[in-house]
Amino acid sequence: MARRQGRSPGSDHGQATVELALCLPLLCVLLLGIVQVAVVVRDQMAVQLAAREAARAAAVSADAAGSGASAARSSVALAPLGVRVSVGASTVTATVSYVEHTDVPLIGMLLPDITVAASATMQLEPP
Repeated sequence: MARRQGRSPGSDHGQATVELALCLPLLCVLLLGIVQVAVVVRDQMAVQLAAREAARAAAVSADAAGSGASAARSSVALAPLGVRVSVGASTVTATVSYVEHTDVPLIGMLLPDITVAASATMQLEPP
């Protein structure tokens, strides 16, 4: 049997470095994807809060549309919010929407902007 000069059989020096170099970009993209999902979930929760606040303010106010929109916009730091308040016979419904711009590096280029929306309905109360 002839042996190669300079290397012992089964020698795999540098194999771990090559594997890391191949896997690290994929892990980074996966991590950035998780960050983008977390940002969208955070904004969805903020929109739900804004819808509840708008419905509550509209339910107890004489000017349902104005107070609901004002309450929604002041309850969260997202801008611009789309707020729609509709008053029924005994309930008020507030619908809030927000366009989430996917701006996490690398992932933002791959995904379109996401619209998150929520609505809340509450019983009308006398002002």
